[in-house]
Amino acid sequence: MLKRFFIRIGFVMSSASLSVAEEKMDLYLLIGQSNMAGRAPIAEKDEGVIERCFLLNGEDKFEPAKNPLNRYSTIRKGLNMQKMNPGYSFSKAMLKEDSKMTIGLVVNAKGGSSIKQWTRDAKFYQEALRRMKAAMEKGELKGVLWHQGETDHKDPEYLDKLKELVKNLRKDLKLPKLPFVAGQVNNAREVNDQIAKLSSEVPHTGVVKSEGLTAMDRWHFDTKSMKILGERYAAEILKIQRGQ
Repeated sequence: MLKRFFIRIGFVMSSASLSVAEEKMDLYLLIGQSNMAGRAPIAEKDEGVIERCFLLNGEDKFEPAKNPLNRYSTIRKGLNMQKMNPGYSFSKAMLKEDSKMTIGLVVNAKGGSSIKQWTRDAKFYQEALRRMKAAMEKGELKGVLWHQGETDHKDPEYLDKLKELVKNLRKDLKLPKLPFVAGQVNNAREVNDQIAKLSSEVPHTGVVKSEGLTAMDRWHFDTKSMKILGERYAAEILKIQRGQ
């Protein structure tokens, strides 16, 4: 009986905090392919709910966020493939900066996807847009985190396609200065060199470098590096938001 009482109290408190959070959340859209979907192993200590952080679920409603954050992606591969992505440490780093902040995440990534599948008329783009618009009823969109390029690492026109994606999101979300941060991939100079140029060619964008990170295989960052990656995303978003 006592156990049930505390479970019920916890549920009520969680629901109450969610109700308050929904009125003032800072929203972030996380899209891309496998590293954004999350492939890094989740340690037991990282399985719990992220305080003051909420995740848009399969019913387009917010619930307390916990790993794996790509669980409700409408385009993902199997649930068992979804593990830790940069959103975990990104959220923690952002929340550490402001004790009054509450974050809402919309995560809609798919492993193996090409940037061609994120063009304006494509399903992946449209689903991300739809879910983001639903989330914006509960908060203000503060930035987009993009990690993709493994599939297109030899595409000489990758930067042009990435710039088009930024332009489309800003137009469709009616946010011409929407912060957008792109992350470099593991050990792929051709595409990484193009990604590195984004911030100098498109205002209010940033780049997360992959220098010093380690991968479990050809493409997927390990848990330690995934956490560093997320912290780098936070640093870049904050830099853009502060006009630095």
